[in-house]
Order: sequence, then structure tokens, then C-alpha cells
Amino acid sequence: MSAGSWLVLIDLQRIFGEPQSEWFTPRFAEAEAGAVRLRQLFPGRTALSRFVAPETPMGAWVPYYERFSFALDPGNAGLYDLMPALPPGDAVLIERSTFGKWDAGTRAALGDTRDIVLAGVSTDCCVLSTALAAADDGVRVRVVADACAGLTDADHRRALNIMALYAPLIEITTVEEILAERGLAR
Repeated sequence: MSAGSWLVLIDLQRIFGEPQSEWFTPRFAEAEAGAVRLRQLFPGRTALSRFVAPETPMGAWVPYYERFSFALDPGNAGLYDLMPALPPGDAVLIERSTFGKWDAGTRAALGDTRDIVLAGVSTDCCVLSTALAAADDGVRVRVVADACAGLTDADHRRALNIMALYAPLIEITTVEEILAERGLAR
């Protein structure tokens, strides 16, 4: 891992972490715990993404939000908050109304980085979309499998298997492997 690596944590928000939410992601707590452990390794080089609903859905997003109308209800706005275990602090905040969080704005916010460590939820949606876009942009992407969670364990595994097909642009790793690289493994 290069000194210039950034930790990019995807959508660790109440909307995915609270069981009463329609978008609850099982194993969210495990992904969050891994993300908390990783964050200490990237002081000043962490980005936190936050999925936000668009003010007015357009195109294919219209039927999506017809299906998930709760997500547009202003009464549910607090569900988009980041989880308390990962306060923004000195992190770069990336807010997008798209699944993928890697775009020209993200690239500009992180500077000339060519190496990211990626974790969060959900593996089979926003993590996957972000990893593929970053890899296409020439960024080395390291997806931390045990700091991610999918809608189901099978979907999580399938998404990891798909991303592994993009090696060496995308590599699958673990929290312990990242800690070991920093000389901090248990």
C-alpha cells in the first residue's frame, strides 16, 4: 500500500445500518466494525461517501423511486446520516445520488491518488459500482472483503468474485492484511 493511499468508505449510513430501514443491509455492523479499524490507519486520507436521494428523480431513477418511495419522504431524511461510529471529522465527504461514488468530482477531491482501499455497503451495489469506475479511471482498488456487506451473503460473495475478475486493477483483501502491511496485525 503506498503512502498516498486513500481509504474510501462507502455509504455507512443509518439507512443501510438500521434494521427498521427498508434498505437495511444484514452484516452492516461487521462492515462498520472493519471500517472503524481501518480508519485509524488513514488519518487525513479518508473519504466517506453518503448516498442521498435526488430532489427530482430523472430517467431510470423514476421507476426506482416509485418502488422505494420511502427514500424520497422528507420525514426520512435523517436516515441518510452517517453512522455515529464514523463521524466525518477530517474526512472528505462525498455525497452522490448515484450508486457509484467514483467520478471526476471524487478524483478531484482526493487529488492525484492512484491507490484506494475500499470498504462499505453494499458490496453488490455501491461498492461494486465505485470499484469498477475507479479501476476504469486507472486507480488501483483494494476491496476489503470483511469490511463490506452485501444484501445477502451470496450477493456479497458474487460481487467480490466479479471484482476479482478485474485483477490486477481490483484486488480483494482483508482488514488483517491491510493492518499487516502497516505492521499492526494481531
